[in-house]
Amino acid sequence: MTLHKTKGIVLRTVKYGETSVIVTIFTELFGIQSYIVNGVRTSSKKGSGKANLFQPGAILDLVAYHNELHHLQRLREFKWSYLYQHVFFDVVKNSVALFMVELLSKTLKQPESNPELFYFAEDAFTHLDKADEQVVGNFPLYFALHLAAFYGFRFSDRYTDQTTYLDLQEGEFVHEHPVHPHFLGHPYSYITSQLLKVMQPHELTQLKLNQETRRILLQAYQAYYALHVQDFGVMKTLPVLQEVLG
Repeated sequence: MTLHKTKGIVLRTVKYGETSVIVTIFTELFGIQSYIVNGVRTSSKKGSGKANLFQPGAILDLVAYHNELHHLQRLREFKWSYLYQHVFFDVVKNSVALFMVELLSKTLKQPESNPELFYFAEDAFTHLDKADEQVVGNFPLYFALHLAAFYGFRFSDRYTDQTTYLDLQEGEFVHEHPVHPHFLGHPYSYITSQLLKVMQPHELTQLKLNQETRRILLQAYQAYYALHVQDFGVMKTLPVLQEVLG
């Protein structure tokens, strides 16, 4: 058992026994891992308030024991790495964060190191916390599109006046109406092309989208993930997110 310092993003917490939790964390060093954390659900002075560090989306500094052969690891120390000002308290930002957490949970299959993906996710959560209103509504679209690149099925951004259909099966802009139902036509294909050009979240202010457009795009991107990620299913957070963004 070796000790390592790593950052982590909390994805899921399950109560275990009287006072403990089992936490699923996307870590910088080891990818997705499960940790048992004892004594954080007590009313004693020592345990009080510690359980709230394990809210979904929390970004933590960890000192963790790691053994490749164990499915369940242990934490020696944990503290806030980034202290949210808004994400846990603002209903809209919290709904977006929970959507991002679920998307990560559904796509991170193996406990393998992927630091670039970790830094992208960490950056996205901190940007979401600081984002102004015009950015927040488009944030789930930005995150879903750019996350796909880390799993190797990013859309090729080759939209033109000739290639106005976005084939969700192939991840390509094509000039003919696909024979299957998984595609986006104009204007949704064009908007997707614009979203793919956004490299920093603050640029999302330039895209003025209404509620119906976002709803159609989010449904399409969910379908895109379901076509490319085994056992993806449907996202529980999506109906809530659409309600809140409405």
